[in-house]
Amino acid sequence: MESNLSLAQEIINKYKGQKKALITILQEIQNVYHYLPEPVLRLVSKKLNLPLIDVISVATFYRAFSLKPRGRHQITVCLGTACHVRGGFKVLEEFEKQLNLKAGETSPDNQFTLETVNCLGCCAIGPVVVVDGNYYAQTTTRKVSRILKPLTKEKL
Repeated sequence: MESNLSLAQEIINKYKGQKKALITILQEIQNVYHYLPEPVLRLVSKKLNLPLIDVISVATFYRAFSLKPRGRHQITVCLGTACHVRGGFKVLEEFEKQLNLKAGETSPDNQFTLETVNCLGCCAIGPVVVVDGNYYAQTTTRKVSRILKPLTKEKL
């Protein structure tokens, strides 16, 4: 991890160590590492001259941040009321089956993280799945393999 701290250092330097840039810095760091490793949080704390507990508080308050490694591909299935009544749980089960993962898990090869949310705010087009920031409307179990196909091709 020591050599990888240079990437985090570059991001911090880009914002000239400004405390007000903490969230932006954490977002960019997570984009690089796919999570917020402890040594990096310690570096951010030191370089921004913020108590470590403040940095960790921000990192744990926002759901967008993760202290555990996440996969290269983030898959989020909405299980809010509208998505649930339209089959959201069946869609989730299909993703779990095809990825051999349970919700909340990351694949051993760090390619996929499967998560659920209670609402994405697009109830009219549910069930909704978000993959790497791309929204898939009216998702059915039949569409799951089509959603995953381009992502699994990358591994070849």
